[in-house]
Amino acid sequence: MTFDLSQAVPNLTYNLLIGLVAPRPIALITTIDLEGKVNAAPFSAYNYVGTDPAIVAIGVGNRPGPGIIGKDTARNIRNTREFVINVVSEDIAEAMNICAIDFPTGVNELEMAKLNTAPSSKVSPPRILEAPASLECREVTTMEIGRSRIILGEVISIYVKDEFIDPKGPYIRAENLHAIGRMNGLGAYVKTRDAFFSMSRIPYEEWKKNH
Repeated sequence: MTFDLSQAVPNLTYNLLIGLVAPRPIALITTIDLEGKVNAAPFSAYNYVGTDPAIVAIGVGNRPGPGIIGKDTARNIRNTREFVINVVSEDIAEAMNICAIDFPTGVNELEMAKLNTAPSSKVSPPRILEAPASLECREVTTMEIGRSRIILGEVISIYVKDEFIDPKGPYIRAENLHAIGRMNGLGAYVKTRDAFFSMSRIPYEEWKKNH
């Protein structure tokens, strides 16, 4: 079956993309507004796109309905130019899901999810204490394309709990971190616990010997 997206309604496009571009890492983003109030919201349209400098990209759609109404996260990043990406593990999966609830204005998502915060080292928004790792970011640019915003941020500091650091690299002990991923819009997620396998890159000279 072929889908012509130039003729598709937005909901169809959304359903197809989030089911095919998967699994996706989840960024539980903390920001602050101009009054200093903390907001927390998860986004799975997220990945790193560069390492020199370290750049992450996040897709944030507008709120549903007529007009252009940005979500709190996008507005806060535009106003303060700072945000923190908190890595979502199995331990905080349910709390992350609570932060995704469309609470009325003024409700603190972190309080509802029973999550605590700790000061960040370089930016004003706090990190989530229970998260295994957090990326402190400054906005590089925000592009508005249709009803979506693409936010590029430079990672300026990374916090990782000591238990997830292998000092030999240093490397991340990802097999112990137990991050989760988003699969589609039907509430499907994937665990990484006991799911790792190794497959080394093949040098060209080695490949030539066998072909």
